[in-house]
Amino acid sequence: MTNIALAVHGGAWDIPNGLLEICRRAVERALDRGWKTLQKGGSALDACEQAIIDLENEPVFDAGIGSHPNRDGKVQMDAVLMDGATLKSGAVVAVERILNPIRLSRLILEKSEHMLLAGYGAEQFAVEHGMALCDPKALITEAEAQRWTSLSGKVVNLGTVGAVALDKSGNLASGTSTGGTLFKYPGRVGDSALVGCGCYADSESAAVSTTGHGESIMKVVLSKTVNDFVAAGVPAQGAADRAIATLTKRTSGRAGLIVIDREGQVGFAFSTSHLAWAYRTNTSSGKF
Repeated sequence: MTNIALAVHGGAWDIPNGLLEICRRAVERALDRGWKTLQKGGSALDACEQAIIDLENEPVFDAGIGSHPNRDGKVQMDAVLMDGATLKSGAVVAVERILNPIRLSRLILEKSEHMLLAGYGAEQFAVEHGMALCDPKALITEAEAQRWTSLSGKVVNLGTVGAVALDKSGNLASGTSTGGTLFKYPGRVGDSALVGCGCYADSESAAVSTTGHGESIMKVVLSKTVNDFVAAGVPAQGAADRAIATLTKRTSGRAGLIVIDREGQVGFAFSTSHLAWAYRTNTSSGKF
């Protein structure tokens, strides 16, 4: 029997002590939701999507509800879902009226000839395929509104979310979703929705989701770097460690990541004070 596996994360960031337990419970809930999907025979794509929906609905993280407002006080979200069997992905950037961007990413993956749609076009695609738009104000929590007011001008990144999975058919998938950095310039797109940067999946090697300083992650193409280490024979944990070491050496940014290889081995690495993570396989489980 294939060793099904799932890992989720709620971002690499300096989690305040008062939020640690909230984050632990949140990643555990997301893990449970995705794991049940895998256990019922669902695909790796299904498991990643379901886990990330749960994370997007948790206001403590910077994705979906609770996303950081940009310089103009608006939420603009990015997300991606990638199928390791086909290397096809679906991604959205700078969407403002989508409650769960990962659902739209799945829709693009399955229904569009394109792999990434932006802003108005992405939202138009959603409507054309029966997905309802939300009031942009519904995405901004009171806590985020207060943070935006008190930290105006200071760019911070708290709580990008993601998931990686291996299903019973041996296929890998990964996904990442974010509201981006607080007070970012309108229209800024970070690493999260970019294949090879915020996310990568190849069923012949590994599935990866990253989080952290987007511009630094893009410089070293972090997710593809991890995948390439695994493809070269490096174990999942070693690949994760080497990739973060590369980012630290070549950039001034900090980041974290989760990875599952085609054998179901799991790896985690981060250069921040915390990475909110949890994982489960047929034989083991763990959480931060």
